[in-house]
Amino acid sequence: MVIILKQEHEERQLDNLLKWLAGLNLRTTLIKGERSTILGLIGDTSLVDIDMVKAIDIVESVRRIQEPYKEANRKFHPDDTIIDVSGRRIGGRNFTVIAGPCSVESCEQICEIAAKVKKSGAVMLRGGAFKPRTSPYAFQGLRAEGLEFLLEAKKKTGMPIVSEIMNVNHISMFEQVDIIQVGARNMQNFELLKELGGLDKPVLLKRGLANTIEELLMSAEYIMAGGNKNIILCERGIRTFETYTRNTLDLSAIPLLKELSHLPVVVDPSHATGVSRLVKPMSLAAAAAGADGLIIEVHNDPSRALCDGAQSLTPDVFEDVVDRICELLPLLGKNPVRNEKTYD
Repeated sequence: MVIILKQEHEERQLDNLLKWLAGLNLRTTLIKGERSTILGLIGDTSLVDIDMVKAIDIVESVRRIQEPYKEANRKFHPDDTIIDVSGRRIGGRNFTVIAGPCSVESCEQICEIAAKVKKSGAVMLRGGAFKPRTSPYAFQGLRAEGLEFLLEAKKKTGMPIVSEIMNVNHISMFEQVDIIQVGARNMQNFELLKELGGLDKPVLLKRGLANTIEELLMSAEYIMAGGNKNIILCERGIRTFETYTRNTLDLSAIPLLKELSHLPVVVDPSHATGVSRLVKPMSLAAAAAGADGLIIEVHNDPSRALCDGAQSLTPDVFEDVVDRICELLPLLGKNPVRNEKTYD
């Protein structure tokens, strides 16, 4: 349930309302937007008499929310959430490009790629140190050493870094990682999500390969219920019967997520298709569908990549993708986030 307050109200009146709601064992979230102030109620709202609430002087209107996710719901938070990562903003009118290799293979490799993707327009560096793989014999990542190499690339380029966490016990190792990524396989690792809810650090939450949109939002709710509101949703494709692509990119999820939630939405066209030549058209399509950014895999030598080389772009192709995206953004009312400037 949400209570929309009148623009003109006294703090004393609001305090009295909050005390009354607390007496009903309801948690409240106060959201002050540009055009209205909203009070979100979390708990058993069946005890609340809507007519009684509507009669309160400072109340404009009352709405019941049927969806099980409250914190992530746009009805609670009508304005877009904008997440600031070292001056680079994700959400709102901003379009943010994150790029880098699927996995960190060496210090030289990640530093070289970081410099090249930054020059081409990426403002954050992605790289996997811990890699969940289908086969136990496949390359599993450099683990702690990989994080050290990412931090060295961050030091040399000034780019914030994004890396995937797989285990609750690894949280202390991610203190200097700017955005913690929760991969598709861990989207419903609820114990991990609850622990991430206690952090003051952005979390990029990927949709599971067989999960619904509501399940994705409920996973975001787990993190937000713990106090961490800095969530970035990521559409990375879902599993269907199609075999020509690795997954099927659900473009319809982008406007739906933007309608249902205030959280920013980025798209991973690399994992969604698994085919490097499809990354460019799917990147353009994602931008046109309303995405707030892209996370793209780039490798300096895809044919020799230890992980997902078939879906990785070369730095030159990546630069062309970013150039085409930047041509499209003015038509969409968005601005490309630069390393030297962001927008409100």
